[in-house]
Amino acid sequence: MQLDLKNYIFVNMNLANYINDLLYRYDCVIVPNFGGFITHRIGAKLNSDSHTFYPPTKQIAFNSHLKHNDGLLTNYVASAEQISFEKAAAAISLSVLNWQNELKSNAFQLDNLGTIVLNEKQQIVFEPTKEINFLTTSFGLANVPTSLIKRNATPIIPLVTENISEDKKVIPLFIKYAAAAAILLTLGFAGYNGIQDDKQKKIAINQQIALEKKIQTATFIIANPLPTIELNVVKKVSKPYHVVAGSFQFPENADRKVKQLIAKGFNAQIIGLNKWGLTQVAFNSYADRNDAINNLYKIKKTISTDAWFLVKNIQ
Repeated sequence: MQLDLKNYIFVNMNLANYINDLLYRYDCVIVPNFGGFITHRIGAKLNSDSHTFYPPTKQIAFNSHLKHNDGLLTNYVASAEQISFEKAAAAISLSVLNWQNELKSNAFQLDNLGTIVLNEKQQIVFEPTKEINFLTTSFGLANVPTSLIKRNATPIIPLVTENISEDKKVIPLFIKYAAAAAILLTLGFAGYNGIQDDKQKKIAINQQIALEKKIQTATFIIANPLPTIELNVVKKVSKPYHVVAGSFQFPENADRKVKQLIAKGFNAQIIGLNKWGLTQVAFNSYADRNDAINNLYKIKKTISTDAWFLVKNIQ
């Protein structure tokens, strides 16, 4: 197949931008015969060293094992460049070949994605850029620097005792006797009041015991009790991760594929239409991303090499 050199040069220069565009909408973008760029969410956090709050973000990782063409990137390039699917696939292949040749000599930068380099074992190492936030719900949220709060300790004021002169220590004798008499009178009244208080307490305790006995002996009878109703609440589990078996132009072909997969033991279903109006059929859908990717590898090895991974919420 001949490829327009102009289209190849344009795709080669903008392939990183195409990947960048798709990562805002999808969690996984696979570059055929090269690897997959996968995003994962990180919640808001505080850097205690710089005293800065960072909003939620979606950062990129790279998986060199995801090399099968799932059609996502190729279809997007074909649509953006207004060329056929085959020409878009050929242009991507040439770009990948150019990347691989460049990796043999030095590292290179993918615009707005990160840096790619080979390690000592000739494995691809990807260092993502941290300036780009691919989480659309965080648009407009900037980093917020804060100042360190310094709390001043309240000084302890020592107690100052006043020096009493010897003249002030001399208390007339009649004042001592008056003070002693006042203390004795106070104790006398307190003793009398204490006896009266004890009597009142005993009466209150006896009344409380009698009331508790009446409550314990009381019987409550409900003549017509209401029947017990058991409610079975089924919690719907979201399964946004799908292993796709294929996309079909005619719905009857999609229904036929679902029946075939169910007969083979898969929990197959139709997961809706893609943006080209094709009906998508999944081998199975999963709530956990790792389960979906692990089963994708098994299906590609045993059932179909054309199976691919899709993240999509089904209403």
